[in-house]
Amino acid sequence: MKIDPRPSVIEERLKNVKRIIAVTGWKGGIGKSVTACSLALLLAKKGYRTGLFDLDFAGASDHIILGSKNIFPGEKKGLEPPVLAGVKFMSVVFFSENKAVPLRGANVSDAIIELLAITQWGELDFLVLDMPPGINDAALDVMRFARRAEVLAVTTPSVIARSVLDRSLLLYRSLKAPVLGVVVNMARGAASKGSSARLRLDPGLEAALGRPAALLKTAFCRDLSGALEILKLK
Repeated sequence: MKIDPRPSVIEERLKNVKRIIAVTGWKGGIGKSVTACSLALLLAKKGYRTGLFDLDFAGASDHIILGSKNIFPGEKKGLEPPVLAGVKFMSVVFFSENKAVPLRGANVSDAIIELLAITQWGELDFLVLDMPPGINDAALDVMRFARRAEVLAVTTPSVIARSVLDRSLLLYRSLKAPVLGVVVNMARGAASKGSSARLRLDPGLEAALGRPAALLKTAFCRDLSGALEILKLK
């Protein structure tokens, strides 16, 4: 029987990361990736050593949000993420030439495990994971191998989105995954309460995508920054 050494390698890669935040969502168009990128940028701006890992093989978009161009991981006993706007950044697009990745089932899981195993993060205060959408093999594998990950769920005020959120959170809690809280995007008003952060609909957000400095100045980022204490990320 052949034993896969990668789980122990992943544990070694992540041992110097203080906190892992898994930003997840279960519907398209809810702002999961923008939330993950903005969170990483805000944490880096506050002086935290921060990494961002785009693990959404089906729709990787963090490189678009961050405006990454002409950067690629270095190689030294593994892959060393390039630094973009103060954030160590790794994405599947570095290897897919910005094309759709034609992987299915076990192949997606294998690719995610491989990326987790070969990426050298070094010492970080926070590693933000832009999770595969939904709860499938890929998402469950991330939670299985990044065992200290804390879930930050993204949703919208939509009745359908909230229903899917509630069912999905029940499943995560049954897996004993710690849930930090919920980000309600495109909310009316931005009064956060409990462990729920409300981010207002920001008409200027789209124009800021691709420019980290501009993104940090948006109402979206201001609301998210104000919610960091509620989400216990300060």
